[in-house]
Amino acid sequence: MDKEIVMNVSPGEIRVAVLEDGRVVELACEREGMERHVGNIYKGGVGNVLPGMDAAFVDLGLERNAFLYVDDIRRIGSPEPGEEEFEIPRPSIRDMLKEGQEIVVQMIKEPIGTKGARVTTALTLPGRYLVLMPTVDYTGVSRRIEDEAERQRLRHLAAKLKPARMGLIVRPAAEGAEEAELAADRDFLLKLWRKIQRKVKSAPVPSVLYRDYDLLYRVIRDHFTREVSRLVIDLPAAYERVLDMLNTLAPHLKGRVELYRGERPLFEAYGIETEIQEALRSRVWLACGAYLVFDETEALTVIDVNTGKFTGSTSLEDTVLRTNLEAAAEIGRQIRLRNLGGIIIVDFIDMETEEERNRVLAALEAALRPDKRKTKVLGFTSLGLVEITRKKVHQSLTELLMDDCPHCEGTGKVISLTTLAMAAIRKIQQICRREEVEALLLGLHPSVAALLIGQGGANLSRLEEEFGRSIFIRGQEDIPPKEVRVLGRGTRGELAALALPVKEGEIRALEILERHAANPENGIARIEGYVIDVEGGGRFTGQRIKAEIVRTFRTYAKARVVEPGHEVEKEKEEAVEG
Repeated sequence: MDKEIVMNVSPGEIRVAVLEDGRVVELACEREGMERHVGNIYKGGVGNVLPGMDAAFVDLGLERNAFLYVDDIRRIGSPEPGEEEFEIPRPSIRDMLKEGQEIVVQMIKEPIGTKGARVTTALTLPGRYLVLMPTVDYTGVSRRIEDEAERQRLRHLAAKLKPARMGLIVRPAAEGAEEAELAADRDFLLKLWRKIQRKVKSAPVPSVLYRDYDLLYRVIRDHFTREVSRLVIDLPAAYERVLDMLNTLAPHLKGRVELYRGERPLFEAYGIETEIQEALRSRVWLACGAYLVFDETEALTVIDVNTGKFTGSTSLEDTVLRTNLEAAAEIGRQIRLRNLGGIIIVDFIDMETEEERNRVLAALEAALRPDKRKTKVLGFTSLGLVEITRKKVHQSLTELLMDDCPHCEGTGKVISLTTLAMAAIRKIQQICRREEVEALLLGLHPSVAALLIGQGGANLSRLEEEFGRSIFIRGQEDIPPKEVRVLGRGTRGELAALALPVKEGEIRALEILERHAANPENGIARIEGYVIDVEGGGRFTGQRIKAEIVRTFRTYAKARVVEPGHEVEKEKEEAVEG
């Protein structure tokens, strides 16, 4: 199986896709301001202890307290999905924890939806080759290393290198590694642990003792192994950073890193953008003409298999089996790509024999075998449904890239404004590479334009610095949210006036949308995403007024009230009657 990693780095966002035999099987995304907590170690304070739930709530300094279940106090294991887990018996939670007690915990599940984070007292520090477990005396080898002779060699080395009264688990990247490489990784993790211990003594409650690395580093540390044929990245600065990291982590893999220099955007050239769009749809078509329907809720995902256009050519039994086998392979890929977690129920088309059901289960298990997340196929229920459990650590792809639709009260999904803005940035990046001019005037949907401009034009200034030219953005209602139009090319002076939807001295009818955040006496109006700061307009919030444009700036204008709201409304009524 040919495995590749494709990394798209753009201002404010890093996207990583894992491809197996040319098809996307995993996707990760990290955005500026989107803080990641899993893997972080905290010094927290115990809040409520709930003996009836065998659990406690821990204050980590986040929006909601984290949930510490009794099994997460007893559980000792690797942080890597699919690696061994072990249990050590301990007293009940009321004997272990008291309200107000200081406690060191590690987050194992992000806050998702209305649920708070989940934490454990079994701390783990992942390195390139090893996982250090400071709180347990144990050695283990990842199940993903299948060669028995290699497992025995690594188990022997782990026992030899294991610090006293601590644990080590050997990670998949250690396959074929020398003792010196493992020892260096262990020494790095020990230094990190001692640093955390020093912080524990002086840090206040609550506080962060250790933060895991960013997505770029984690991909190189956790996923870029010998089985990856190449890693492609599209930003020169990030490319140099990857090579620098590999000097320490895995020098032998530097030759597999490639800087993408193509004209088309990287994800578009690899067909990844299309795969992402398809993964956000509820219906997925199979090559045979059958299709899958995904219905995702907070705790449960249901996948329905339908024959669709596939009618077969031999018999009904053959048609059903062939459809289910192809569906099983695609379901395994879609679970990883969509990052589905929790309980997953699959409704395959009914089969007549136990042998057929076993063949479909085997195909499903084979499709999920490469998954690093802990996944179990529990088999068919008495109702003929297949149950799957998959450890939920992060948001699913749908939760990450989409927002609840405001028009249907959450029963459907629309692409989020942030995702549209990031897509617009990538399109602007492509336009700037193609257009050899001093300045560009770009048209976007007003909601996207407002997000790209940012408060006080801060986001727009960053884009200009990044792309090395002047960029003017104008909102237009007739432009679809996914589109970026070039409205003008030329010098900065030529485009400055064209970019503004208003002129100084002009009187416009405006709707006051809200009070000014810093000066509540003033009101805020918008024309095609362009901000109008109306002096004294705060008292007319929700009304339409007439205002004179006093002064214009690149990203906003100042105005003053000419006529209050009720007079404008009266004029409108008279015009209608006339």
